[in-house]
Amino acid sequence: MSILFAATYPERAWALALCGTFPRERWAPDYPFGIQDEEARRDDEELERTWGTREATLATAQALAPSAPPEEQQALATAIRQSASPGAVVALSRMNRESDVRDVLPAIRVPTLVLNREEEHPFTLQGSAYLAEHIPGARHVELPGADHLMSAGDWEPYARALEEFLQEAWAEEATAEPETDRVLATILFTDIVGSTAKAVELGDARWRQLLEDHHSTVRRLLLRYRGTELDTAGDGFFAAFDGPARGIRCARAITESVRDLGIEVRAGLHTGECERMNAKVGGIAVHIGARVAAEAGPGEVVVSSTVKDLVAGSGIAFRDRGAAELKGVPGEWRLFAVESG
Repeated sequence: MSILFAATYPERAWALALCGTFPRERWAPDYPFGIQDEEARRDDEELERTWGTREATLATAQALAPSAPPEEQQALATAIRQSASPGAVVALSRMNRESDVRDVLPAIRVPTLVLNREEEHPFTLQGSAYLAEHIPGARHVELPGADHLMSAGDWEPYARALEEFLQEAWAEEATAEPETDRVLATILFTDIVGSTAKAVELGDARWRQLLEDHHSTVRRLLLRYRGTELDTAGDGFFAAFDGPARGIRCARAITESVRDLGIEVRAGLHTGECERMNAKVGGIAVHIGARVAAEAGPGEVVVSSTVKDLVAGSGIAFRDRGAAELKGVPGEWRLFAVESG
């Protein structure tokens, strides 16, 4: 969430500190140090079976803060045990495993510190290194020790590194104009399916009235879901959102609402870094959004894999539509159809 906020609202974030974390949890061909699916499944089963037991929570506390005194480890174990039910912690674990913010990292334009311990789990070390490599200008600091948390016995170096970074970032903020001409945004394109045939069927006057009703419906829903209308061309809309989940829910509401008008709409969404140009946005992310929308069928909302990976835990369900070549966009793109949520 910190990464998304910093990329989406650079004018409201003057620094970003990422401590002992990673952009993705699961293995992928281009993220080879992630957790394999089978290992993740076994971990979740073990987590659900043992969560809340004194032995398991104490072992977790000791792993997180190995240098802490025994009484502090006991206190941390108690906090862990009381923090969530077995079902809740498994749901949180699965949400984390489904999340992937790698595509967002290049859009971060605020001073960033990536901080971790030298003896943390290799998964965390590799994830931190990935973050530092892919966030423009990020500073990577590795501190001695193995404590993931700032324990009473070893908190000073951690706090000092954070303090020094924030003081420098604050000083820079006071003298420099923030770079806000590029922001992260979720792009939505919609258009009426079979509009030409429908216009011929209805005639000019009735078609014009239908378009007015369609536009009114879309604008009402954009307002409800806090979307920004950027352009309207004929029977299509181009809009932007500062959150991918709201963009998806707005698109679904549009496709469902316009059926009452006797028409079907296709919709496509993509999240990416956009250039601000007066009151509008542009850039490759906009072109990708348009191409994704072109792949949608009547009444369908299709999203890029970037959008899907950013809404893990939102309750939105998807159907894999496989890889597609988007006209004018290099490579293959994994697309997903929204099924519920």
